[in-house]
Amino acid sequence: MPLYRVTKDRLEPVKQTSFIEERLLERKDLQRLLKADISVISDDMMVIAEEFGDWEESNRRIDLLCLDKQARLVVVEIKRTEDGGHMELQAIRYAAMVSSMTLDQAIAAYARMLATADAEVAARREILEFLELDSAEEAELTDEVRIVLVSADFSTELTTSVIWLNRHGIDLTCVRLKPYRMGDELLIDAAQIIPLPEAADYEIKVRAQAQEIKKVRTARQEIFRRFWAQYIDRSRGKTALYSNRSTSSDHWISAGIGRSGFGLNASLTEDRARVECYISMGKESDQRNKAAFRALHDRKSEIEQAFGGPLDWQELPNRIGCRICADLPGGWKTPEQDWADLQDRMLNAMVRLEAALKAPVQALRV
Repeated sequence: MPLYRVTKDRLEPVKQTSFIEERLLERKDLQRLLKADISVISDDMMVIAEEFGDWEESNRRIDLLCLDKQARLVVVEIKRTEDGGHMELQAIRYAAMVSSMTLDQAIAAYARMLATADAEVAARREILEFLELDSAEEAELTDEVRIVLVSADFSTELTTSVIWLNRHGIDLTCVRLKPYRMGDELLIDAAQIIPLPEAADYEIKVRAQAQEIKKVRTARQEIFRRFWAQYIDRSRGKTALYSNRSTSSDHWISAGIGRSGFGLNASLTEDRARVECYISMGKESDQRNKAAFRALHDRKSEIEQAFGGPLDWQELPNRIGCRICADLPGGWKTPEQDWADLQDRMLNAMVRLEAALKAPVQALRV
């Protein structure tokens, strides 16, 4: 659908253009810009490699290789064409090639991209920070590689293939980048078209159910899966934060607050539940993270009054991010018959935290 500029008397259509007409190239322009800010596509990913091709007997390269919060690799393929070509077939081949990668190999790939004197140490620290882990021994990559296709548009042939692949357990997303020209400015409309955002929750649930049949879960993972499923169900009617979320087998579940780099997380340990706003605006953002944290801390009294109680302000000087949180009694060892009470308390705290922080976060100039 076209974009419109609001004028005094009418809605004025903004001229649609093309990447070819605007002389924007795939690698030099689109890939470079998405590497700099992958949140345009998804706010739960970090880029760990560009033009990745660490395999024998092949000169093929993945445009962007990413990692998501569930410790899954994400293959991102980019085209500037109006039909996407045959990028889904290419991406499936790449996903198969990286499916056996280990976390150590992912860290090594990221270190090569950083290319700094302390790249290996920095890569390990940043990836563990992104995954919210204290050590690499706590996690391993799964073989469930996600695929994200980015193009100016997609043919019916391609979208039909993608929908079919999604129904058969392949996690494939199509993001359309449509350029518009408004005077001297070039605008990009970024929209996820498969799965449709309003249908994403249903499609994710169907795919997750199919995967769970094939996958043996540990007892703790099963506890987390059931707990978060109930938590999401209980959130309905209380908050829209989890309206497009499926359950998780991790110890945490996330939501957005409307600004990249600021995540609302609910988490569990054995005997503690926590709701938090975690500030992490990507690699080399330590100063921006700290500046944002301190600007919010300057409004501590106002924010805590809106929240309805004290918050724990953790600048985390030895880590990349910062945290504003509230801890609650209860954790994953809480008897299941008492989960409803714990979930309600967590949701109540999360709703209050979002209400207290949303406007101050949006007002930040960092």
